Amino acid sequence: MKLVWPLPALITWAAAWGLFVGLPRLGVGALAAFGLALAGVAAVAWRLPAPPWRKLILVAGFPLSIVATGSAAGALPAWAWLLPLGLLLAVYPMQAWRDAPVFPTPAGALTGLGARAALPAGARVLDAGCGSGAGLRALHHEYPSAQLHGLEWSWPLTTLCALRCRFARVRRGDIWAADWSGYQLVYLFQRPESMPRAMDKATRELRPGAWLVSLEFEATDWRAQATLRNVDGKPVWLYQAPFRRR
Repeated sequence: MKLVWPLPALITWAAAWGLFVGLPRLGVGALAAFGLALAGVAAVAWRLPAPPWRKLILVAGFPLSIVATGSAAGALPAWAWLLPLGLLLAVYPMQAWRDAPVFPTPAGALTGLGARAALPAGARVLDAGCGSGAGLRALHHEYPSAQLHGLEWSWPLTTLCALRCRFARVRRGDIWAADWSGYQLVYLFQRPESMPRAMDKATRELRPGAWLVSLEFEATDWRAQATLRNVDGKPVWLYQAPFRRR
């Protein structure tokens, strides 16, 4: 069974901590135990079919947790270490684990979108998974007369986005359960694994002439009408309904 990120990281870190704590009880020195645990984490990261940034998080997370717990040892009660986990789950709830992690739209990534995917005044535009609002602000710059909507599952991010983007209607909700049929453009920043799902939903719900715009990740089975390359490593793929397969 394929594990959904960040489960591989959580399981790997738990196993590394088990080695780090358990090996000294078998007579292994603390430094050697740390080295063996870190080597195990690195081995898992090397074999994990994941983007480089996930592998980096996986490798760095274990030693950072050692530093964090060591620097605060005795200063906080044991249960206090549950607070960061609770904050993580609030910002990045389990239901969103199959979606993209919390990475904002880079500045300038959507420059020129309004010219490539022209929309009439008052068109309805959805940022599906709006996070803290960087994408909505970029869309507002490209489509100043559009009716902008943001949809986000994380309630802290929904609140933050609504405060930052008062020009848009931001609400908490599931982007996959929402109806996309009323929008002339849907923008998303997902992950490669969820692009087939996004295209399937767009094919079923978006009306002819509507656009699906994806930051960074291409729908490899479909033909894009245009591509923006304003930020290195972050292309923007534009697909217009009715979508055409390659």
